[in-house]
Amino acid sequence: MKPTPTQLNLPFCTEPPPGRPLRAKGGAENRLSPEDRAFHDWYRFVLSYPPHLVGCYMQEFGLDEHGTVLDPFCGTGTTLIEAKLRGVSSVGLEANPFAQFASSIKTDWSIDPDALLSLARRISESAIELLRRQGLDDALECDGKLDEPMLRKLPPQAAKLLITDSISPLPLHKALVLLDCINDHQGESCYQHCLLALANALVFSISNLHFGPEVGVGKIKRDAPVVQPWLNAMQMMANDLRKVCGKIFPESRAYLADARHAGKVLQPRSIDAVITSPPYPNEKDYTRTTRLESVVLGFVKDRSDLRANKQKLIRSNTRGVYSGDDDDKWIPDQAEIDRIANAIEERRKELGKTSGFERLYGRVTKLYFGGMARHLAELRTVLRPGAHLAYVVGDQASYLRVMIRTGQLFAEIGQSLGYDLVRIDLFRTRFATATRQQLREEVVILRWPGKDSRRSRPIASRLSLDRPTIRPGDPDEQQRTLPCRN
Repeated sequence: MKPTPTQLNLPFCTEPPPGRPLRAKGGAENRLSPEDRAFHDWYRFVLSYPPHLVGCYMQEFGLDEHGTVLDPFCGTGTTLIEAKLRGVSSVGLEANPFAQFASSIKTDWSIDPDALLSLARRISESAIELLRRQGLDDALECDGKLDEPMLRKLPPQAAKLLITDSISPLPLHKALVLLDCINDHQGESCYQHCLLALANALVFSISNLHFGPEVGVGKIKRDAPVVQPWLNAMQMMANDLRKVCGKIFPESRAYLADARHAGKVLQPRSIDAVITSPPYPNEKDYTRTTRLESVVLGFVKDRSDLRANKQKLIRSNTRGVYSGDDDDKWIPDQAEIDRIANAIEERRKELGKTSGFERLYGRVTKLYFGGMARHLAELRTVLRPGAHLAYVVGDQASYLRVMIRTGQLFAEIGQSLGYDLVRIDLFRTRFATATRQQLREEVVILRWPGKDSRRSRPIASRLSLDRPTIRPGDPDEQQRTLPCRN
């Protein structure tokens, strides 16, 4: 039987839906609408892009049940879920172990919802009873003096990886008790869904974390309920699974893999389209965003694990740069990237910045674009002729206020590797207080013609690298706003 692409009566994007602008100020366009929440809300990476953006490009690229879409930086599965809902096979690559786990579970709809809730009840009863024996009522805030030695703790090497005060001792103890009860059911079909539900509860209910969008610590909660938030997450999963019971959907698979080595995982000429958002060149350590759940659930146990994970990522921040890194060799003699790196270094000297991280600002810029060039070069082996690619990228001024026009540079790298540049769409703008400029988030649309008939060549100035910033109200803004085509 063929997969059914309209099982959930999802609205295909023929024009921006009312109340869901495709480009807006501030970030409203990046929020989930109620009709988009199914499966996405099981666990959503704070930096995810919106599902309706994926749907627009899937429609424009003409993807159907005969096609396969790739997200080489799949994060927690936005593209994979949207593809599955629309009857299109999908593949994801993700180097962050926890994010890859989340993508795999969010696209596994084979679980019986009643069995899921039955297991949830048994686990919750066990956890509540264990806590009761310890004199703890999870439903009531503890107002007495804690017996600190009694509380469960993470192993010292794992605890050192956490952001300070990201979770208080008592909620952590209760979460570890619940985790033990979940682990008693390893091997059961719903086990991994239980773990993902705990990750959801940890981040959004149990911890002290705050996202804005940087991860940080908000109000410190001495105590917090643990079992009920986890049950709520399990109930949400069961509700979504009921919507798809008995219906057939295409295959979706997320691989734990480095996007720079796609050919090691994917079959040659197996991909019809790419829809993705890679890391941006900024000083954001993306592993921090999933650090708490990665550590508590055991995906990262110590600094060597963390280092190994970072080495599989595109070098987008100085905390992920290592002495043996050489991705910059993929962009030799690229004048504009060299100019930016040199400008960053000159600004550093001018400002007297001397820390080890600050000395790496210029280098990480070259490593970032070199890594993206390496990724695009490798990708050519797995794309079918005529495949379209959509990359959501953003301008950055994180490195000492030197502007990096990411979309323009990425487009030119693609052209140097034999891709056709179709266009660059404006997704949204955001005001940078440091530079007093509107930073653009754009979608770079490329096309792979099937073979590189041109020699790889240095990036030329095919696009204006001094393109004026578009501000809301400019006459040409509408022409550069992200379209949603029939």
